[in-house]
Amino acid sequence: MSSHFHRDTESHDEETISLVDANGRSLLCYIEHYLETDGTVYLLLMPVDIPIVIISWDDDKDLEYAEAVMLEDDAEIATIFANAKAVLAEHNLYLQHTAYTLTATGELPPIEEEQLLTLNLDEEDSELEPEELQFLASFYHSDQKYSIYTPLTPLLFFARYNINGELELVSPEEEGFQPILEELLFEELDER
Repeated sequence: MSSHFHRDTESHDEETISLVDANGRSLLCYIEHYLETDGTVYLLLMPVDIPIVIISWDDDKDLEYAEAVMLEDDAEIATIFANAKAVLAEHNLYLQHTAYTLTATGELPPIEEEQLLTLNLDEEDSELEPEELQFLASFYHSDQKYSIYTPLTPLLFFARYNINGELELVSPEEEGFQPILEELLFEELDER
């Protein structure tokens, strides 16, 4: 099984692997845990670099009641990417358009309570925990305000090798995946 993994020997002793999306972009991830079951290898992965979220704000001047929209559309991200990259570079963070999430390299500033944003992801589903994000920078593009954040909770991906030996993402909702997911996460919690 070790032939599927490659080591990033420059910065860490942990094993890393690249996820590749349909557009050919890659995302280097640490292999937090893996589990082999019924001949299939499942992996719990965490990005090596800092995950980045860009949010656009509605026109409401009162940010406490403003509606925040997380950018997920590639075309919209491409439109504002140069501005976001320039603003982060002023803070010695270097934005990358990687697979599945934007990432940045560099050192994050210390967390300050007044710089945190709490997002309620789905008001109808009370089981979902609000997500806390650390503010990094803001900018305007075509009179629209955008803010750049990083999640405080680690971003995790679940993947497996398909029958062709290629790595593919697995949805937590996939039928029969719940027990595997629980075992991968249980191992993660045990090590903390």
